[in-house]
Amino acid sequence: MATLKDVARTAGVSVASVSRVLSNQPQVSDALREKVLAAAAHHSFRPNAVGRALRGTGTRTIGLVVSDLLNPFFTELARAVEDAAREAGYLMIVGNADERPEQQDLYVRTLLERQVDGLIVVPTVETSPLLREAADLEQHLVLLDRPASEVHAPLVSSDTSDAVSQLVDYLVTTGRQNIGVLAGPQYAGTAHQRLEAVREALARHGLDLPAERVWVGDYKRDSGRAQTRRMLDERTTPEALLVSNGRMALGVLDTLSHAPVEGSPLPGDLALAAIDDLDVFTLLRPSVTAIAQPTRELGRRAFGLLLDRIAGKPVESVRIPCTLHLRESTEPRRV
Repeated sequence: MATLKDVARTAGVSVASVSRVLSNQPQVSDALREKVLAAAAHHSFRPNAVGRALRGTGTRTIGLVVSDLLNPFFTELARAVEDAAREAGYLMIVGNADERPEQQDLYVRTLLERQVDGLIVVPTVETSPLLREAADLEQHLVLLDRPASEVHAPLVSSDTSDAVSQLVDYLVTTGRQNIGVLAGPQYAGTAHQRLEAVREALARHGLDLPAERVWVGDYKRDSGRAQTRRMLDERTTPEALLVSNGRMALGVLDTLSHAPVEGSPLPGDLALAAIDDLDVFTLLRPSVTAIAQPTRELGRRAFGLLLDRIAGKPVESVRIPCTLHLRESTEPRRV
């Protein structure tokens, strides 16, 4: 399927020029219009919702597309955006992409056809074509939590690096140097950033993170279970394990609770910490050390950036620090 970039390349003009012609904007020369329409005909290109929406609609409605609403973190994030929108007199329509790029595109297209004033998107781990196109047209688009490959739009995200560094410092002071990571899929920007933060923190102590102490899941609970079974089967259990999100951490806990050992391995044989501070972590015994993301602030800042884009103001990406909560699962070993 041809895209705006294809039409622009054939016409020898910019994507923005193609957008102006196809959306019938004023101050377009006849020569430019003729050139773009000829290129569009050559590619059998029909303007889609992206080219017709998000400009001066004034509906006081925004769209939020979330990668996975079953993830408690994203559920809280959606609520934070909704609260901010409601306070400003906006209605919010939510779509759940279920980590499928084609589903994400379906919601983006549908919301644009409904003439929403702007879009906030928590991208799927794989970038979808329509999202790239919306960003290329400089539409009222803000990314939340995750970057998206080749999508040039402002991003509001959390910065885990300082909290990860504090956690590694603490683990090392308690005598745990053999630290492992259950990471997310490495084509997801957040997963790569979190893994690199651990590597950098360990390097400051002269420690490394070899491949045999890195397990990779897909941010879902089942992958936490599967990778923990693999870790136990391979007898490569580290002294401490940092899990890259809350749902995988629940899977780790499920498997450890059924492991054929006497008593709990936490925190004696294995210290456990997670990125994402789920409510249940404080109720478990041992309670789980976690790096809390500033969910409410993330949602409010994303909506604030979107309002600025709607108003035509310049905006920049924002990173907000996380907070480390030390709990029983990383307590020093009892002698």
